[in-house]
Amino acid sequence: MRFIFKTHYDQDIRLVKHSGQTFWYSLLMVVMLVAPWVVGDYWLTQLSFILIYSIAGLGLMVLAGFTGLASLGHAAFLGVGAYTHVFLLSLGWPFLLAMSTAAALSASVGVIVGLPAMRVKGIYLAIATQAFGFIVEEVFARWEHVTGGNAGKSVPGVVLFGFELGSGEGFYYLCLVLCVLVTLGVLNLLRSGTGRAFIAIRDSEISAQSMGIPIAQYKTLAFAISAALTGLAGALYAHKLRFISPDQFGALQSIELLLLVVVGGLGSVHGAFLGAIFLIAMPQLIAVSKDFLPPAIGQASGLQGLIYGAVLVGIVLFEPMGMYGRWLKMRTYLQLFPFYRRGMFKRQKAFTKSERLR
Repeated sequence: MRFIFKTHYDQDIRLVKHSGQTFWYSLLMVVMLVAPWVVGDYWLTQLSFILIYSIAGLGLMVLAGFTGLASLGHAAFLGVGAYTHVFLLSLGWPFLLAMSTAAALSASVGVIVGLPAMRVKGIYLAIATQAFGFIVEEVFARWEHVTGGNAGKSVPGVVLFGFELGSGEGFYYLCLVLCVLVTLGVLNLLRSGTGRAFIAIRDSEISAQSMGIPIAQYKTLAFAISAALTGLAGALYAHKLRFISPDQFGALQSIELLLLVVVGGLGSVHGAFLGAIFLIAMPQLIAVSKDFLPPAIGQASGLQGLIYGAVLVGIVLFEPMGMYGRWLKMRTYLQLFPFYRRGMFKRQKAFTKSERLR
């Protein structure tokens, strides 16, 4: 088992904790760089979707995982970013400028949603964000001049610095670069004063407020950052699909994004990537398993929703830390065997009495 003896504060906030992480992350980056020459077009498309959903997952993770604010309408920010980006491209805007503007507009919408939502908490906040998602979906359907309405809107190809990227290797590398930049940005955010304030609010609002942290200001900022990252993912999502319509950004998409962060591991950057892999791989596994199931079950229309619900209930009941939490337990077990103790990861109640009795 690795023990790190820290002698300076810089060691505590360093992005890479030890040489082992440097090796494995570097190896992962090499694998991702050579993937277009190893895998076929189909799997390259799935990798692109994983990177896009990872960016959206990191956006929701900032809000739900690090600040503790529930959201059931995050697909609306995905749609705002997608439609804004496509509309600006149709006006002749450059790709990067249109994408930056889409992220900025999504952040502005996040602030608009975050300000009134600060008066509610818990399940009421989730309901409020879900209502916002319904409103935005209806706006997408009715504002035909901009969105094309229910008929949908085609998405032009990616032209970057005069080069046509298409939807293959070039677009994959664009998603990879943006995903790496977003990941580094979130990691730096977490080790900054703002990120620590987010985590303090998540752990205990009363304690954070007693330490002088302006709760409303940081919650609104969390909404803005989360919406901006999700809007950025929405712009990439639109280009990958090449056609967008309002039903692609409905309640089901919001639930899938929430499922992503919960199954992957709420409150961890790794969880966003593991959740994205789960979200992309699970439909493929379900499609393969249908051949081995009885026709009455395999051909049922609600099979995917049933499996998603069962997985979510199982994660909440048996592994609240998600897939990343399960990996941490497995790694610790192998490192400490045979001295591993069952109660090592037992959840501790660390809330004040006033909060627990609410």
